[in-house]
Amino acid sequence: MVEKNIVLEVSNLTKRYKDFVAVNNLSLKISRGEIFGLLGHNGSGKTTTIECILGTKKFEKGKVSILGMNPIENRTKIFEKVGVQLQQSSYQDKIKVKEICEMTEALYTKPNNYEDILKDFKLYDKKNNFVFELSGGQKQKLSVLLALIPNPEIVFLDELTTGLDTKARREIWGYLKKLKAKGISIFLTSHYMDEVEYLCDRICILKNGNMVICNTPEEVIKSSGRKKLEDAYLYYTDEEELEYESV
Repeated sequence: MVEKNIVLEVSNLTKRYKDFVAVNNLSLKISRGEIFGLLGHNGSGKTTTIECILGTKKFEKGKVSILGMNPIENRTKIFEKVGVQLQQSSYQDKIKVKEICEMTEALYTKPNNYEDILKDFKLYDKKNNFVFELSGGQKQKLSVLLALIPNPEIVFLDELTTGLDTKARREIWGYLKKLKAKGISIFLTSHYMDEVEYLCDRICILKNGNMVICNTPEEVIKSSGRKKLEDAYLYYTDEEELEYESV
């Protein structure tokens, strides 16, 4: 039986590539309206975890439930309720911003008004531009925007503000806080500790596919004996010594 306010439950998830264990026995739960951060160095298993959760990668062991449904068996129903932005987003060369928004909107029965989101993301004046004409930061904002068009109950954002300047990052942070206030859950990965500390209710740190700690940012800092989340993160991923050695 699914707990009332749990929108995502992962139990003992294990993913291997031959003898290499990418994700090892990972278990976690995310509540409605929670912003949850999955952290770790490159290759720690973050993106693989998201792909397994979404059912786009097969895994050897474990269970995943999104909104009480199996992501493989109930793919069509889940598709209507989940928004996804992955690190690598590619678009056709000759497609306009409004066209890709309209194409995305047409896939869903009760989508958000994409023009409203374009305004929120300061991209409305670019709606008639070809996507290739956008800056790197604008393309990144577009990829996040497209994940919100479905009017989702849970959103997966992988490195959501990479390439954005400080102002644009804070604009997206503000929008995500509004989504949280509406009861929408957000599962994100990020390398920016200021972003994580500002947005996330809880974080999970992965090291070589293993969960090292899962708690609120405040408790992670406290249990590490450090004063800042960045230092706590380095402590839990054993990158602290490497950081000092490079100075």
